[in-house]
Amino acid sequence: MALLEIDTLTVDLARQQTSPVRLLHGVSFSVETGAMVAVVGESGSGKSLTARSILGLLPSPLQITGGRITLDGTEIVGASPQILRTIRGGIASMIFQEPMTSLNPVLPVGRQIIEVLELHGNQNTSSFQEQATALLTSVGISDPVSRLKAYPHQLSGGMRQRVMIAMALAGNPKLLIADEPTTALDVTVERQILTLIDHLRATRTLAVLLISHDLAVIADRADQVVVMYAGLVVESGPTKTVLEQAYHPYTQGLLASRPGTVPAGTPLHIIPGNPPLPGDHISGCPFAPRCSHVIPQCSVVPPVQLLPHDRMVRCWTVQ
Repeated sequence: MALLEIDTLTVDLARQQTSPVRLLHGVSFSVETGAMVAVVGESGSGKSLTARSILGLLPSPLQITGGRITLDGTEIVGASPQILRTIRGGIASMIFQEPMTSLNPVLPVGRQIIEVLELHGNQNTSSFQEQATALLTSVGISDPVSRLKAYPHQLSGGMRQRVMIAMALAGNPKLLIADEPTTALDVTVERQILTLIDHLRATRTLAVLLISHDLAVIADRADQVVVMYAGLVVESGPTKTVLEQAYHPYTQGLLASRPGTVPAGTPLHIIPGNPPLPGDHISGCPFAPRCSHVIPQCSVVPPVQLLPHDRMVRCWTVQ
């Protein structure tokens, strides 16, 4: 059994006077122990919504209306608050996009790490102060004893993200969810953070769910890739094979839009149009208005096609 199984997950935005808006449409994928799975797509595709659903962190009026999420043998959908508190931090932890808004600005970072240790840490070994120091060391922060006393605003963006990773590791989770963990970081620090996550995955046998909009970021790191568009998984499979031979026109467009795919001075490929907004009425394939391969069947939402080599695609043009 996979560590994480998401099966036909649907999420709706409830509205008082009108019908609900569907935001996720039957999302399905899994994450094996020790593997890295990347979920990619444009803003609004449902990546972060899927990640938050795993930990029961959907704000009202969003609600899971169908499907299952099984994490380490525990069913998340409909789980009690007590079970979710045990899961969060203890089985799965999340690194959010912007650490400055995720860390408490009025508490030293050491106090914030120790709060997690008090909930999920090992109380039979060293003191929480020593464990917090060891965590900062493990994420590459020098002089960890003094850094424990620092407030978030006294740290650089890259260092704050390392603190967030240390907090995520405090409960020794089996799954690390990294939601755009390098947003607003420069290229050098971005590479350092991603290399750190790679190292922690190898040394701790962590499974990692990496949320990203950048295919270049996941190319050499993820074992599997899940491509989302308008709340649908439109393609998935082993990263290497998907990037070498993408089947869905949307995935092909993302790959063609990467810098370095055309000679210097040549304009990059652009996917025309914009993704649909939540609540937009769409009949048929949601990518059809932007697709150059439209055929009459595209007026109907394409079904899931299971292909050899653990591939999946939703497209009428793929035979």
